[in-house]
Amino acid sequence: MSVFMVAWTTFMTLLVLALGSTVDDRKPNTVFVAILIRNKAHTLPYFFSALESLDYPKDRMHLWIRSDHNIDNSIQILNKWLKTSGTAYHSVDVKVDNSSTKYDDESGPAHWPHSRFQHIVQLRESALRTARESWSDYIWFLDCDAFIINKSTLRHLIKKKYPVVAPMLKSDGLYSNFWCGMTDNYYYKRTSDYAPIVERKTKGCYQVPMIHSSVLIDLRLQITNYLTFNHSLLSNYMGPVDDIIIFAMSANFSGIPLHICNDEMYGFITIPLEKDSSLEMDISQLTNIKLEITVDNEPLQISSNLSDLDLPSALIDNMGLDNVFVINLARRTERRNRMHYCLNELGLNATFIEATDGRALTETDLEFMGVRLMPGYKDPYYKRPITKGEIGCFMSHYRIWAKTTYEGLDEVLVLEDDARFEPYFRFKLQMVLNELRRLKVAWDLVYIGRKSLNDNNESWLENSKLLVRPGYSYWTLGYLLSGRGAKKLLNANPLKKLLPVDEFLPIMFNQHPQTEWLEQFEERNLIALSASPLLIYPIRYTSDDGYVSDTEDSVTVQMTNDKLATEQKEIKEDL
Repeated sequence: MSVFMVAWTTFMTLLVLALGSTVDDRKPNTVFVAILIRNKAHTLPYFFSALESLDYPKDRMHLWIRSDHNIDNSIQILNKWLKTSGTAYHSVDVKVDNSSTKYDDESGPAHWPHSRFQHIVQLRESALRTARESWSDYIWFLDCDAFIINKSTLRHLIKKKYPVVAPMLKSDGLYSNFWCGMTDNYYYKRTSDYAPIVERKTKGCYQVPMIHSSVLIDLRLQITNYLTFNHSLLSNYMGPVDDIIIFAMSANFSGIPLHICNDEMYGFITIPLEKDSSLEMDISQLTNIKLEITVDNEPLQISSNLSDLDLPSALIDNMGLDNVFVINLARRTERRNRMHYCLNELGLNATFIEATDGRALTETDLEFMGVRLMPGYKDPYYKRPITKGEIGCFMSHYRIWAKTTYEGLDEVLVLEDDARFEPYFRFKLQMVLNELRRLKVAWDLVYIGRKSLNDNNESWLENSKLLVRPGYSYWTLGYLLSGRGAKKLLNANPLKKLLPVDEFLPIMFNQHPQTEWLEQFEERNLIALSASPLLIYPIRYTSDDGYVSDTEDSVTVQMTNDKLATEQKEIKEDL
């Protein structure tokens, strides 16, 4: 070694000693990752891609993988991923059992008989024992229907310095990977503090009685030696043979706190299947999660080494409709990309309509289009004139009504680009369409997303459990439109007395509270219905972080001496 190198090493050593914890040149902790795989061919490409995207050093991670009782090609996908990515990790221990595709007392792939629970308990206990014997610093139990999208998840969790900790994982509902309460007989109990944690209305780390699906244990702490999945080691345990419950109670009996952290957005998890569900239902669950992820995050990605897999995909069609229209501003490319992705996942072939950009409209444009505002119009809540954005929104819908009429279309679906799809959207939409055809009811417009402003004035359609007759409603997020309905909207000549589109529609089915506005339209015979429950909601509400409105956040327009005049101030209302 040169004199320079000796001097440099000595200097760095002295510097570390002098600064103490300020500089830490120690290697990262070793992490033993325990993964169990069964019939997850549809999730594995996304799961493994997320795993390998973590920013934690792979040479400090050991993979312990077990797979058995598969009826899909989970093992082929596992082997393909290991061949291309497995060598990046410190070591990999894989055991695959092809001897059986089901348990003897199992009724289907989603059924959890005693024998299955017992097998999982043995596997998890084996992983925990092996991690301890290999002197791993941490063990991370990670299920392959958990998608870790935060690349720094492991680093964040280790920094918490908890004995046992889990990142909170969101689903497409209130389901998550923790419990806030447990009954006396060891089962789930809903508590008032659960929803605020899941919805991240309160953020931080919370002590809870149960965590699962993504659990990190600090094996360096002596107290964690008491953790187990083996109920026979717990003298006071009288509960079921269930791996997550046994583990939770071993922590409880040993005084080991379990923490769930939602201080960051860590990832997502699918909702467990019901006993009699098929694997096809699990694929639908995956679609639900993939759509939900896009609300605040980039879509789930598949790494290049798995991109050539033949993954389940929906057939692309119009669900028997003549067209599916999506309204999108040219400058909102992120919304367009998201809607393209979501509709492709849902198997819907859509026509994107470039929205009329109210921000760019001039008084000359409005006069050229023949736009005249409804005299005396003021927003019902904020008493302001109509905005340019609201005019642009109306014109965008108007052009679809005109296109529907011009092309002679019978039934279309109209969507705005900020729609958040409910789980099983396609199935639910098909149910609504089937209901309309079964009842043979006349209809012009069917809301699938709206804000009801008068629930008391709504009634169920006779013989239907899916359709109501709507009262005064806001939003034009999404609706079915018949050819006859489009003609009625056009025949009302709305450009000559224009007001916001979500005020105009209730007028047309005679459910608007403003009598003076109703009287300006003689024919108010639009036959309107609404799906109930609704099928879509906005991506964000006005109180949410990141809320943006292209209709409300724009300048207002008003009539002055029979001419359009623009009020030169920006409006940011909270509807």
